[in-house]
Amino acid sequence: MLSKSKIKLIHSLNRKKDRDESGFFLVEGIKMVEEALSSNFNIELLVCNTKFADQYPEIQFRAKEIIESDSESIRKASLLQNPQDVLAVVSQNMNIKPELNLTTELVLALDFIQDPGNLGTILRVADWFGIQTVICSGNTVDAYNPKVVQASMGAIFRVKTWYTSLEGFIGQAAKEQIPVYGTFMEGQNIYNEILAGNGIIVLGNEGNGISPEVAKLVSHKVCIPSFSSGKGSESLNVAIAAAICCSEFRRR
Repeated sequence: MLSKSKIKLIHSLNRKKDRDESGFFLVEGIKMVEEALSSNFNIELLVCNTKFADQYPEIQFRAKEIIESDSESIRKASLLQNPQDVLAVVSQNMNIKPELNLTTELVLALDFIQDPGNLGTILRVADWFGIQTVICSGNTVDAYNPKVVQASMGAIFRVKTWYTSLEGFIGQAAKEQIPVYGTFMEGQNIYNEILAGNGIIVLGNEGNGISPEVAKLVSHKVCIPSFSSGKGSESLNVAIAAAICCSEFRRR
């Protein structure tokens, strides 16, 4: 039986304040719950129909609490327009500074990314290109926002996110002569630039780009040129820009 108090808990995870207080986040859908089950994240509560419970008997070892329920009750608890018959309340991983070796690693740094779909897609891009860590400014959207989680398609369980001051993080890296790349409309053509296999790629806000405070720390300003004839789009979506940049870095 899915009680009103459990539904209230699930709904509360749509709000950052409540996610922060509880330390939980919401995962919905068969694929996403499968990803959670195969991860090292702790599952506090799993709500599913009998079919899912029979198909995945391992849930009894992975979830602290399991509630088998009917589709109507799960629909009432879900935050999705077209919910599937399974959802999970999962414990967040702490915002702990990752162990990085920027002399060999490539990381993404996000400066005030606001759209949850963009952040989720960027995490998915990072996962695809083998980038294990994404550094986020404090004003970047919460990685455990349900829309970010859904858009990540499971990457949230594999790619580490760390929220910190980008000025401090990038400033320290710059002192250690780590290459810092940033995407700018006036930057050098990325296809002609010499790109290192390590360092930091900074991506800026959807409307305003990289902030002036962070921009002054960028050692290599690059752009993705437009090949449109005549008047084309003014800019690329930041998640698409992330994918192109990561692809070009890995291609080298």
